[in-house]
Amino acid sequence: MATPHSELLTLRDLLRWSISRFRAAGLHFGHGSDNAWDEAAYLLLHGLHLPLDTLEPFLDARLLERERQRCIDLIQQRIITRKPAAYLTGEAWLQGRRFLVDERVIVPRSPIAELLSQALSPWVAEPESVSRVMDLCTGSGCLAILAALAFESAQVDAADISEDALEVARSNIALHGLEHRVHALRSDGFDQVPAGTGYDVILCNPPYVNTQSMAALPPEYRHEPRLALAGGADGMDLVRRIVHDAPRHLAPEGLLVLEIGHERTHFEAAFPQLDPVWVETEATTDQIMLLQREQLEP
Repeated sequence: MATPHSELLTLRDLLRWSISRFRAAGLHFGHGSDNAWDEAAYLLLHGLHLPLDTLEPFLDARLLERERQRCIDLIQQRIITRKPAAYLTGEAWLQGRRFLVDERVIVPRSPIAELLSQALSPWVAEPESVSRVMDLCTGSGCLAILAALAFESAQVDAADISEDALEVARSNIALHGLEHRVHALRSDGFDQVPAGTGYDVILCNPPYVNTQSMAALPPEYRHEPRLALAGGADGMDLVRRIVHDAPRHLAPEGLLVLEIGHERTHFEAAFPQLDPVWVETEATTDQIMLLQREQLEP
């Protein structure tokens, strides 16, 4: 007797079926892909152990029964659990780099990564002169690792309040062979960081989602650690501490790179005296700002 999915003979068949199922289920995308096609292709290629950037040559390849079932199970798990795809595969990709992830950390997706691919040019004129970098609220450690790759002479501190997150970060540091330059550090904000460290660059993707937005998050985001998302009534609870404390930890010409998502209005209300540089990336226009130490000092 034919199985319910026995007519899905090729990868093309399975891809079309997966997209239809995703759309019918009303899934939310935003953890590495923004549409049903890309997410289905990623999950199917992962399930078949095929290169993630090579779909076309395999579209008309017929599948073994066990391969088909493995892929169907993965697609159905995405629908039933509403977990982001990265939690199902145990990995996420950012700027072409692979990072290990699970539900102890948010899924890597910060647009700061795009800026690091250009070594923060033109705001950092000489990348080789950068000797100390901090990635505050590091989570999986992805930005700390990308910073170490961008600034090859730098020692990088990857700080987070969550020991669970730091365990994931250490795994990723080891995965990329950077134990000698990237150091996991447990700290509540800057509280456990010695003053006067003199970082040339501080990166930070803090929890910034305001209370109203937290209540409206799609199920996919509710699988991520609340500690890494919730920023209080206006989203600025931790941001206020960072802006206040950062000058004591920056070098004289140091730079703070701060992501605040869709909270620009709340940021400007909280800090009317600040005039940051708002940086555009491929996907954002007003979610990342740059602030020099002299701007942050009282």
